[in-house]
Amino acid sequence: MTPTSPTLTPMARRLTRYGLVVGGLAVALAVSATPALAASSTTVTPAGHGFSAALASGTTADFVVGAVSVTCNTSTTAGTVPAEPDNASPDGAVASVVAAPAFNNDGGACPTSVFLTTATTTTNSDNGDWTIALQYDPAGSTGTMTIPAGGVVTEISGLASCTVTVAPDGPATVTGPWTDGSGGSASVLDFSAGVDVPIVVTGGFGCPTAATSATFSATYEITDTTDPASSITVTA
Repeated sequence: MTPTSPTLTPMARRLTRYGLVVGGLAVALAVSATPALAASSTTVTPAGHGFSAALASGTTADFVVGAVSVTCNTSTTAGTVPAEPDNASPDGAVASVVAAPAFNNDGGACPTSVFLTTATTTTNSDNGDWTIALQYDPAGSTGTMTIPAGGVVTEISGLASCTVTVAPDGPATVTGPWTDGSGGSASVLDFSAGVDVPIVVTGGFGCPTAATSATFSATYEITDTTDPASSITVTA
């Protein structure tokens, strides 16, 4: 014989629904009451030391906009680790202002994937600072580069004539893994997996004007310019 469900009285049904509502509310409250995980404390050393960043040997800085790619074999910037006590944060990242990076190909325009077309990239700090913020994490530290509004402008010329502006509406950030160096070896900030940045493209035929984002990839080696025997490191 097939078992049947017991018939509930109207009062029992109301109590059951009430119990479900209260139980669901309790679960929702428990979930919403769970505190957000705070960022780990971060210390960047050596405090007050200057540093430079350049592409890792044999690598390139690449921008992909729609079907168009731009490849530069040189990209550099420089900055200074904040002096004590500003080189440490109890609950977040430590940021350093850096120079607007250079992007070129042996000092000249960068080649593109479009035949007989090259790209010239200029950067600026007109609307704010470029920064690199380092965040310690026991699972793997990270570095976040902030690009100020309109901080990168690439002019594509040749068979196509286009202008690509990065971060057109406000600052943009890109984040990648950070690996400490030691004993004077370079630390590494790695965007090689590709990070998206907002863009606006203007121009005529052949320009990817429908694109609203570009993918940027690069791997930077960070060296201590104050004391080459030291390495820039990120700890708790």
